[in-house]
This record gives sequence, structure tokens and C-alpha cells, in this order.
Amino acid sequence: MAFFDNFGGAAFGILGVGLGVILACVGSAKGTGIAGEAGAGVTSEDPQKGMRAIMIQVLPGTQGIYGFVVAMIAMGKISIGMPVQTGLALLFACLPVGIGGLISAIAQGRVAVASMKILAKQPKDFSKGMLLCATVEFYAILSLLVSIFLLGKVQ
Repeated sequence: MAFFDNFGGAAFGILGVGLGVILACVGSAKGTGIAGEAGAGVTSEDPQKGMRAIMIQVLPGTQGIYGFVVAMIAMGKISIGMPVQTGLALLFACLPVGIGGLISAIAQGRVAVASMKILAKQPKDFSKGMLLCATVEFYAILSLLVSIFLLGKVQ
């Protein structure tokens, strides 16, 4: 039991950091991959649309950055011998950005594919596609903020 008392809190905290960043990054990888496939198609048809396609593609990548930011904040609160309750609090504080990032990045990748279709067919309406992607981003930002606010409560 002494081992768990000494390292249990830190282990739960590290688990939270890992889950938060891994889930958000997996979502970003999936979302940017989906969008990148569509962007490659648009660019192959009209190379001049390439930079705008890249702008759309990178949007689902922000969730991974959010997960990383939360991980850096949470890691600053982890220490050997910290109470298990504190470790659990860190774990649960990191989950919103992880789960929210995973789901929103994949959804945003799908919206980015639709935005690539706008770019391909109606390039003058490119900003409408960006706005559609930004709408999904709002929920990733909410997840980020919840995790940050929760981490602020962990002592």
C-alpha cells in the first residue's frame, strides 16, 4: 500500500496528461488526414488552390495543440507523493480536452472535406467553408477552456 500512497496520485495525473494529449492528437491526425486527402484532390485539379486547401486542412490540427497545452499545465501540478485524490482530479480535468478534441477534430475534418468541395467548385466562397470549419472549432475551444478551468481548481 505504501507504493500506491507514494506513486498513485502521480500515476493518475500522468494518465490524465497522457489521455488528454493522446486523444486530442489522434483526433487531429484523423481530421487533418481526412481533409488532406480532399485537399490533395483539389490541388491536383487546380494547383493555384493549394494554399487555400492547406488553410482548410490545418484547422482540425488545433485540437492536438489544445491537448498539448492542457498537458503542459497538468504536468506542472504532478509530483511524487501527491494525494491520489489530486491525481484523480488531474485525470478528470484532462478528459474534456481529450474527448472533446478527439470528436471535434474528426468532425471538423469531415466539414473540411465539404469545404474543399466549396473551394473546388466555388472558389470565391472559400470563406464560407472556413466559417463552417470554425463553427466546429468552437466546441474544441469550449473543451479546452473547461480543462483549463478544472486544472485551475486542482491544488
